[in-house]
Amino acid sequence: QVQLVESGGGLVQAGGSLRLSCAASGRIFSINAMAWYRQAPGKQRELVAAITSGGSTNYADSVKGRFTISRDNAKNTVYLQMNSLKPEDTAVYYCNADVRLSIYITPHNYWGQGTQVTVSS
Repeated sequence: QVQLVESGGGLVQAGGSLRLSCAASGRIFSINAMAWYRQAPGKQRELVAAITSGGSTNYADSVKGRFTISRDNAKNTVYLQMNSLKPEDTAVYYCNADVRLSIYITPHNYWGQGTQVTVSS
């Protein structure tokens, strides 16, 4: 099986920074897109940022210019550098990845367990 384990969440003051990490482990042949989502209380889960295996990225409008997604393919790890954090960034952040277990098997989508990010005003 495949596991995605996030780390790096916590409590930070507005204007501060945090760096989230998500490491994928298990029987992994390759990983296509990786992404970060977030879900605030009472709201739907939303895409924050995504990155392809080739390094192409896209971001939610609300985080453009403040957040940067990156990945280390050798480590099967994706990162989210979050700067200039705002109280409205408070949410549980989830890692997501399309993982291929074999060249003969179509990719499956996996989720991490989530990490809490709280931004105080």
